[in-house]
Amino acid sequence: MSALEAALAAGRLAALELQRETITLYRPGDDGFDWNTGTDTPAAATIIYSGPARVKPAAQSRGEEVDAGETNVTLLEYTVSLPWDTTVAHLPAVGDLMDVSASPDARMVGLRLWVTGLQYSSTATAWRITAEDRS
Repeated sequence: MSALEAALAAGRLAALELQRETITLYRPGDDGFDWNTGTDTPAAATIIYSGPARVKPAAQSRGEEVDAGETNVTLLEYTVSLPWDTTVAHLPAVGDLMDVSASPDARMVGLRLWVTGLQYSSTATAWRITAEDRS
């Protein structure tokens, strides 16, 4: 094993220790409308990943207020790190959702994030996904 490979292995192990939240990353299904009953029929979501992650505010995240319909929304950026060797059946895409289901910080439980970007690198210590909180 080269010095680079040894350093990456150590870094990836250290990154795993920081992944203290549990998330579910999923793609919502397209809701349908039942014309017979006049109700929406929610479609099942496609689970992309469920497991450990590190969820932390982006370094420069200061919140941006935007109008969404008739509601003011503050956008806060996050970086979500998954284990580097995570394999998924479907790659995440912009617009997919993440829910934090467990965290040592109870205030994070229930946090919903929207995927805004993906980062790939053979020399990274974790698979990083950029997301935003739209609350």
